[in-house]
Amino acid sequence: MWNLLWAKAKRMIIIGKGNLTGKGVYAGKDFKKGEVVIQYNLRSLTKKEFENLPKDEQQFTHSHWGIIYLYSEPERFINHSEHPNTYQDLINKCDIALRDIKKGEEITCDASKDDVS
Repeated sequence: MWNLLWAKAKRMIIIGKGNLTGKGVYAGKDFKKGEVVIQYNLRSLTKKEFENLPKDEQQFTHSHWGIIYLYSEPERFINHSEHPNTYQDLINKCDIALRDIKKGEEITCDASKDDVS
């Protein structure tokens, strides 16, 4: 099922050059304000699983409500912005457009609001 979702998502978003490990996520179509831009495929980790991750993978983890999550591709490459065009809906595990987003525009979020207790 994830392969089918990723195939569909690939038409809606594109991984390209960016600031996070040289990658970023871009709109593959126009998005309207309030529309889901990307759905997360998060994997929860124990503290030991986190500690055993390679350092380059640890950068793709965030803690929400005391649970460590590993972000998958492509959502792991969404770059931080102080003026983001999406916000994280952690309950529904997705990013939602804060405003209309044009095809080809980089998808960004405010990662400083990422970790929730």
